Amino acid sequence: MESLVAFSVLVALVGAERVAELVVSVRNAAWSRARGGVETGLGHYPFMVVLHTGLLVGALVEAWVRRPDVPAWLAWSMTLVVIASQALRWWCIATLGRRWNTRVIVVPGLAPVTGGPYRWLRHPNYVAVVVEGAALPLVHAAWVTALVFSVLNAFLLRVRIRVEDSALATLSGGGRVDA
Repeated sequence: MESLVAFSVLVALVGAERVAELVVSVRNAAWSRARGGVETGLGHYPFMVVLHTGLLVGALVEAWVRRPDVPAWLAWSMTLVVIASQALRWWCIATLGRRWNTRVIVVPGLAPVTGGPYRWLRHPNYVAVVVEGAALPLVHAAWVTALVFSVLNAFLLRVRIRVEDSALATLSGGGRVDA
């Protein structure tokens, strides 16, 4: 029971982090729109919101309903992976600054971002999402949630990255706007 409570606290903390992201995102999206930013990819956005909410809810429901035995090595190693994915996510947010948001909004005329994790990866924020989507449920052996989220997220990212790359191609500098 203690591990279920600890897992629930971890999921709640990740949920609070998501709320913090949304606050930053709304502020940054307004900044981008005020500078002529153009949003694309509206069609997949509601699915993304539902999927990411489903990750949190699904992990909790599965853990509380199944009540699996969780080896300590799995819980601790996956917790470290979740923390690392959060660090990568916030490194992306800090690197993109005012350009980061959860939508695909391109501001014409901005120079491309090539520092931070973008020096090595085209879409580092999505790496964080993929890793966290598998690791968070596995903290409490919620493998069904990890699997379902990962499969659905692969389909979503295929659409999302295509939309984002297309939007970024409209810029002469190919600036990044990963969210």
